[in-house]
Amino acid sequence: MTSRNYSVPAIIVGGGLNALGIVRSLGNEGVPLIVLCNDLKLPAMRSRFGRKVFIPQLEGSSLIDNLLELTKEFSTPAILFVTEEKTVITVSEYRERLSTFFLIRLPQHERLMQLMHKQGFYELAEINNSPVPKTISLRSTDDLALVSKLKLPCILKPGKKDYAYGARFKKAYKVNSVSDITERYKEIQPVLSDMVVQEWIEGADSEIYFCLQYIGKDGAIVSSFVGRKIRSWPPNIGGTASCTIADEGAQVLHETTRLFFQQVGFTGMGSMEYKRDNRDGLFYMVEPTVSRTDFQEEVATINGVNIPLAAYRYELGLPQLARHDLVSPSIWRDPLSDKWSLEEGNGAPDKRSRSHIVFDAYWRWNDPLPWLDFMINRLVSRLASKR
Repeated sequence: MTSRNYSVPAIIVGGGLNALGIVRSLGNEGVPLIVLCNDLKLPAMRSRFGRKVFIPQLEGSSLIDNLLELTKEFSTPAILFVTEEKTVITVSEYRERLSTFFLIRLPQHERLMQLMHKQGFYELAEINNSPVPKTISLRSTDDLALVSKLKLPCILKPGKKDYAYGARFKKAYKVNSVSDITERYKEIQPVLSDMVVQEWIEGADSEIYFCLQYIGKDGAIVSSFVGRKIRSWPPNIGGTASCTIADEGAQVLHETTRLFFQQVGFTGMGSMEYKRDNRDGLFYMVEPTVSRTDFQEEVATINGVNIPLAAYRYELGLPQLARHDLVSPSIWRDPLSDKWSLEEGNGAPDKRSRSHIVFDAYWRWNDPLPWLDFMINRLVSRLASKR
């Protein structure tokens, strides 16, 4: 019989929906949890699972000091789950100090930084003959001359995560002409000069797929799940508003992801986003998420593939549990962004998932407080807007 009497704590850094999905994936299985965040009002900090600890920063030496202070409570190394890119960078930079006290699987630092940059990823994909749309890097206005090498339309987006950029601009911009690219880049450049332009992949948001994986020693696939977006917010350029399990293309995307990560020497928590081009029917890589959980990581858990638990058991040397039988395919939905996306898309239904069970990202019957907070905040916002 497989042991479920867990004693080693899992430490989760972050408090958003991403972290809430990990908290519930592990908490429902009886894993002892400690959740660290700099905002006590975020949904993961309101979950009934785990102990909550306020920390002032999710990056830098302050984060490391708080993590090391926490380890004084442990007799054995804890398992660390990261949910934000800025935390990934800090944990990687301080990996030697943390390695005695935490179990976290990371690739070599320089390779990780390359994968976290869109141009760096594109170069690795090209070297390894991976299916990826042509991409150029913009570092100054001088690079705008390179845009002529691309087929329009294109998508313009940051080379890497930048919080100053995110505070002022959209996640990405679809651009239809060289003049559009030039005008938009000159607007953005004073805030962030490091941008990329990538050829647009034709297809609806429902043709965006992803493969979530946990990769162990020597590239061993511990757990893998292939999903598909239903809607994005904002449409065409945004993050996941709703998603579900994908049957079509699952084996191809599992193997393509496995091969790429093996070729570049990546291990740990990661995923790859794809889009199927409606002109040729092929899947093209868009970008990876590396050394942290994906925003919609919980969609795998509600469809019977608990990747955080698989990672936890693997790092503790425990055998993997059998995959849960899938009674019915399930949808993970961020209710507000999905509502906005549905409205902007003229209410077009996703026929492939209309019979699926819907799981609200906030609501669970055994963990209702994140949803109650969400509903109260919505009500307060509505009342304030009417004043």
